[in-house]
Amino acid sequence: MTTTPLRIFVALLLTGLSLLALGGCASAKLVRVQPWERATLADPIMRPDRDPLATAMTEHVYFSRETASGGRGVGGSGCGCN
Repeated sequence: MTTTPLRIFVALLLTGLSLLALGGCASAKLVRVQPWERATLADPIMRPDRDPLATAMTEHVYFSRETASGGRGVGGSGCGCN
């Protein structure tokens, strides 16, 4: 099998793109939360369970779908009628 210039170009292009993608991961550093940012993160809007009704509805949907396969340790039929 002969190596054509097009194959060399594609191989170099893929190698360059993969190195570029992996090089971008190396520059990402873990940033710690600064003291002045903690108030924003402590805001009640950042809590996933801030709305009791939405939490109850989400739990019911999860319960109804996952009961048949044993999700969250509850029993039932999985049809949502329990």
